Amino acid sequence: MSTALNTTAYGAGGGLLVTPAEPGALSGVDPEELLGLLAEAGFLLLRGFAADMASFTDLVQRTSTSTTLDPARDFYSEVAQKVDAGLAEVGLHTENGNSPFRSHLAWFFCEKAAESGSQTTVCDGYRVWEELADSVRTAFLGQDIVYSRHVAEPQWRAMAHHLTGRPAEEIAVDELVALAASMPGTEVTPEGDGGVRYSFRTPAAGPTLFGERISFANSILGPSFNYEKPRITFADGSELSDELLAAVTETTGALTENLDWADGDVAVIDNTRVMHGRRAITDPRRTIYNALSFVRTTEPVAA
Repeated sequence: MSTALNTTAYGAGGGLLVTPAEPGALSGVDPEELLGLLAEAGFLLLRGFAADMASFTDLVQRTSTSTTLDPARDFYSEVAQKVDAGLAEVGLHTENGNSPFRSHLAWFFCEKAAESGSQTTVCDGYRVWEELADSVRTAFLGQDIVYSRHVAEPQWRAMAHHLTGRPAEEIAVDELVALAASMPGTEVTPEGDGGVRYSFRTPAAGPTLFGERISFANSILGPSFNYEKPRITFADGSELSDELLAAVTETTGALTENLDWADGDVAVIDNTRVMHGRRAITDPRRTIYNALSFVRTTEPVAA
């Protein structure tokens, strides 16, 4: 039987706090209802469902057509990986937004909340786009952006293994080059140290999973904890100016909100609309897991 849900506003934007109307578990949450709420809100914080790793995994799988991963992280269930990006503040980004593998949804399960600080941050790309100056919007609508970086051999082999299902050591770099060529906006070039350099071209702002309204949702300000920091340029090779980045930083900073975690909370974010990040970790006992998933059998949405 489905669990009846109560919703209240969370923060100043569209986000919602979702609680059971009567005592209930995640197993009773209806995926279609959840996605309907997410389409309007951008992000949901589910509280009071006595969530654990098993029920979190089940909800992700019931809601999604498929899941994806970060090969640099360890698995803790069929879908969940531990959030382990050090202790420093993490800039706003969409998960896998600097690659062709951006997921539709980003999920989080808080097993142990921090006693202080350490909040996950969220920033609604709809609100950002509305607040950016006309000149900034014009710049980002004028041409795509390009992320490029070096990827070491163990890292590209781990990703190739995930994509093909074949043993990592059996995959030739030429196969990776050909695979990348089949992905829109993606190019891979072998380098002499066994690694590769990839580039990924994508809009900085565009439609979302749930509609054509433009959202500024990308990884321009994002982290690179497990990988080399990417170079980010416009498609013509020109740099994103300091003034442009300052305008983005100022606008997103003013619109960024905190998710204040409690033990057992689950959050789900529209990864095509809402960027997320993290305040600096002040309580290292904080334990949060994430999962990435798709809800349609379509090509991954561009960042």
